[in-house]
Amino acid sequence: MNKPVDLLETIAKAKSGNQIAFSQLLDRFWNDVYGFQLLRTKNENDAEDISIQTFAKAFDKIHTYDDAYEFSTWLITISKNIHVDLIRKRKRNVLDGKELHKSEEINSVLDETPTVEDALIIEQNLASLLSDIKKLKPNYQKVINLRYFNEMTYAEIANELGEPINNVKVKLLRAKKLLAAIIANKKHREN
Repeated sequence: MNKPVDLLETIAKAKSGNQIAFSQLLDRFWNDVYGFQLLRTKNENDAEDISIQTFAKAFDKIHTYDDAYEFSTWLITISKNIHVDLIRKRKRNVLDGKELHKSEEINSVLDETPTVEDALIIEQNLASLLSDIKKLKPNYQKVINLRYFNEMTYAEIANELGEPINNVKVKLLRAKKLLAAIIANKKHREN
């Protein structure tokens, strides 16, 4: 089966580090990965966490993607492996007392330029914005608050949450999209 040219172009842009391409791939394949994990885990939080980790890992390893295979199949394979690792980790019942590994990469990552979602979030009245943020799940509220109200960098948020920087980027991207949808939906109802 031939892949659409626009998908191949988006993947090529993502391989060259284009953040908009990453965002487009996240939008296009989020429901596939999340739905797959929801069926496997029967738990919305686990499915969401595994999906975030899947995209973080995929974006980190996108240069290894071989377009001889379907992109969605590649994502699902990553997702399956993350789920299996999670099950193994839970079975071992290891307490997460590991020290956060700080690397040069975390400290050297530059934040992306503001997106359409950023602009929409910034232009909102503060009281209205806070009300909209409260409609998000707590983990999304936290990354939005750390980013926009505490003005923390991705590296600082990763350190604060004890998560890899790519997870933070994907979680923030997802939070911004959900918040922008809430704001846009509210604006649509007001008009």
